[in-house]
Amino acid sequence: MKEAVAGELAAAYHSAIVDQVRAGEFKHAAGRLTIHLAREFGFCYGVDRAVDYAYQARRRFPDRNVFLTGEIIHNPHVNDRLRDAGIRFLSDPLERRDVLGPDDVVILPAFGVTVTDMAQLSSQGCTLVDTTCGSVLNVWKNVVRYAQGGFTAVIHGKVKHEETRATASQALKYPRGRYLVVLDRGEAQTVCDYIRSGSDREAFLARFAGAASPGFDPDRDLVRIGCANQTTMLMTESLEIGEMFRDAIRARYGEAALPDQFRSFDTICSATQERQDAVIALLNEERLDLMLVVGGYNSSNTCNLARICAAQVPTYHIADPECMVSRGELRHRPVGAPST
Repeated sequence: MKEAVAGELAAAYHSAIVDQVRAGEFKHAAGRLTIHLAREFGFCYGVDRAVDYAYQARRRFPDRNVFLTGEIIHNPHVNDRLRDAGIRFLSDPLERRDVLGPDDVVILPAFGVTVTDMAQLSSQGCTLVDTTCGSVLNVWKNVVRYAQGGFTAVIHGKVKHEETRATASQALKYPRGRYLVVLDRGEAQTVCDYIRSGSDREAFLARFAGAASPGFDPDRDLVRIGCANQTTMLMTESLEIGEMFRDAIRARYGEAALPDQFRSFDTICSATQERQDAVIALLNEERLDLMLVVGGYNSSNTCNLARICAAQVPTYHIADPECMVSRGELRHRPVGAPST
């Protein structure tokens, strides 16, 4: 089946121009203009696999309804093509999950789904096509370990992002499992301050309403900490947040307490890291006048690449070629604007 959809995938996502730039040492000159391409870019292995599985599912089950639980990845063109292929999205307002049954095929996205959603779909007898990325599964494995050991999983991520919601749900598979989601260094610092010296409990709970597990008690649940992250967050920020929590536990309970009260396993996605490193290398090695970052506006990965670039050079985050309206007009997403 993989071979059967290979041509379709190539036609949809292959670019001869990109191949040409890659062959020219990742640069292309045209008169006074030189275009540079980061040496790592585009879909990672996990995304390639997810899209491949979706096309295979549509081809394998031509006479059955095929659904996605939501966007397979945060790229509007990919999702539009899947809709055009006849795949329906359960996230659409008119779709109903409760009527699904054994005749229906449901594709789980690269982000994964929550434990509750997985259980519901399984109980309804749907044929499931699981495209959850291996890097996400690695994070889940560590969050489950934390829950089994009575550690609260502190997740660096966006609380409404599908991946973070799915990851957080893994902590609730065990009675002692707890989670807390922090968006950035600022929120992490608030939690670390509470660990070090306590604070207004009710104010803390109000600030993290919706970002903590049911019944979360900061006085009880911030004693033993395990760090995890949404795989598309900034690598440097995830690592720094981990060190912030290590320092906070050390300051409150002493160095000797770290082995029993702090865990931090490697949950950094290698593909995310490679793309961020490639952009940093390009910025450091070339004298650039501006950077164009191309990708979905709700893509955490793309937004973070734009943030990295904007720190050093004027940067424009565009969704597609149509954003280049004219020689003097560019439609773009402001770097740093909130995303899901």
